[in-house]
Amino acid sequence: MAVLHVMVGLPCAGKTTEAKRLEKECGALRLTPDEWQIRLFGQDAQDPAHDLRHDTIEKIMWDVAARTLSLGVDVILDFGLWAREEREDFRRRAHALGAGFRMHYMEASEEELLRRLASRNANTPPGSFVIEESEMRKYMEIFQPPKEDELLWE
Repeated sequence: MAVLHVMVGLPCAGKTTEAKRLEKECGALRLTPDEWQIRLFGQDAQDPAHDLRHDTIEKIMWDVAARTLSLGVDVILDFGLWAREEREDFRRRAHALGAGFRMHYMEASEEELLRRLASRNANTPPGSFVIEESEMRKYMEIFQPPKEDELLWE
């Protein structure tokens, strides 16, 4: 049975690094929206159309993911999924396709996230957005860490 792997965590928590490792380990298709968005639109984080573009890319990626899962191939969604409601939605989608579901929570302290952010902003790797520290602090306030019941393997 194919498995939908979802990466959960804030920017700089290590989601994409772990997703790339899983991609090799599982022979999975990895879908990372930031990589696509930057290739299509550049560093557009401050552009008013950024969020709409990002949502559109994620919707297209889900269509690709659903088809891939139906073919029996594992998929890694490197979306972040900051809210429990989002995570539960993807769990339901996976089950509706007859796929397994596994959440990978990448946790890091506030201090570590800010240290990694400063390092990343100083030398932005391909496929990564520059994020202001003030924005990261806002993200930290709204992020809903997964509860233990969400982290059970299925």
